[in-house]
Amino acid sequence: MSGLTHFDAAGRAVMVDVGGKAETARTATARARVVMQPQTLRLIRGGGAAKGDVLGVARLAGIMAAKRTAELIPLCHPLPISAVEVALEPEGEDAVAISATVRTTGRTGVEMEALTAASIAALTVYDMCKAVDRGMRIEGVRVVAKSGGASGDFRQE
Repeated sequence: MSGLTHFDAAGRAVMVDVGGKAETARTATARARVVMQPQTLRLIRGGGAAKGDVLGVARLAGIMAAKRTAELIPLCHPLPISAVEVALEPEGEDAVAISATVRTTGRTGVEMEALTAASIAALTVYDMCKAVDRGMRIEGVRVVAKSGGASGDFRQE
């Protein structure tokens, strides 16, 4: 494992210089899960949440968040994102599974954009349902796949 890239020799935080890297097609997928009471998921499935279409709004929030990642995370490079796909699906009786995939052609990866999309989609589900279920949990936020760049492909489930 190599050292941390966001620090200089003196230990100060720095933005990584990607100017010498080749532009390649890059993709990353992140996942998250929102666990809730079964009756909360029934409200979501039935369209009965007071704030409207929970999954549709959360999907849009995730897409918008991916595009603004560099504004949220101090050392992230602003990237020309070519695609963002966010999917939210009921899972079992008490959860919503979230998957976010981001694509670009560039000098650095889109893992942070995918993680941001999945996280913000999960937070939006929480926000829209907190009036009926304050005990919801956001779990398992992680990168499950990445491709492109010098470090090669990565996969985990």
